[in-house]
Amino acid sequence: MKNQTNVERKSERELVATRIINGPSHIVFEAWVQPELFKKWWVPKSAPITLVSCEMDVRTGGKYRLQFSMGSQSMEFFGRYLEVTPYSRLVWTNEEGGESAAVITTVTFEESNNKTLVTVHDLYPSKKALDDAIASDSTGALPEQFEQLEELIVRQSHIF
Repeated sequence: MKNQTNVERKSERELVATRIINGPSHIVFEAWVQPELFKKWWVPKSAPITLVSCEMDVRTGGKYRLQFSMGSQSMEFFGRYLEVTPYSRLVWTNEEGGESAAVITTVTFEESNNKTLVTVHDLYPSKKALDDAIASDSTGALPEQFEQLEELIVRQSHIF
């Protein structure tokens, strides 16, 4: 039986997604912070989009920049890491909408019995910003992303 991804609006500005990943937290964490692993699972396979560049300076104060291609169009997502606690917590900003419109994402990794509960908490700057994200279905990719993450972890477990 596959693990389920739960996505829930917790307040006017908060969206939380959770999933248990079959694998230890240190491997799951590495899939979030190593660009070569991150590129293998972040973009949903069903999406008509390609991650063409992935720059990640994963340390408190470090920056990231992701460049995507969708046909002839391109877009970038970028921000900075506010907190990096190996194997347990990542916090970053999503600043492509401007600093005042930044979404703050917190990801926690809680291991138990060789499985990791991953919790992604997005704090939007306003109710409208979260409403717009939900309406555009930009949050709808999480279940597929988590499925791809779990597949990667299962494949990568023998390497670590």
